[in-house]
Amino acid sequence: MKPYKNCQSCGMPFSKDVEGGGTEKNGNKSVVYCSHCYQNGTFTSPDMTMNEMKEKVKGKLMEFGIPKVFTGFFTRNINKLERWKMPR
Repeated sequence: MKPYKNCQSCGMPFSKDVEGGGTEKNGNKSVVYCSHCYQNGTFTSPDMTMNEMKEKVKGKLMEFGIPKVFTGFFTRNINKLERWKMPR
């Protein structure tokens, strides 16, 4: 699988992930998902919907000082990430 620059669940840049990505079942680093979204080969919140993820990311952005008015801009493409393309 090709490596991505951003988590394909939440959109966070891998460069901002202190753990450098999530982990697969075999312990290898995931090249698709960050450590917040994916551990040991499974999603940390497997039942989360795309809209719930958008709201979670907006909240985190505001915690980091991003004005609420801009959070929609940063979350507008979450629906295009690999996790959300999968049939659920």
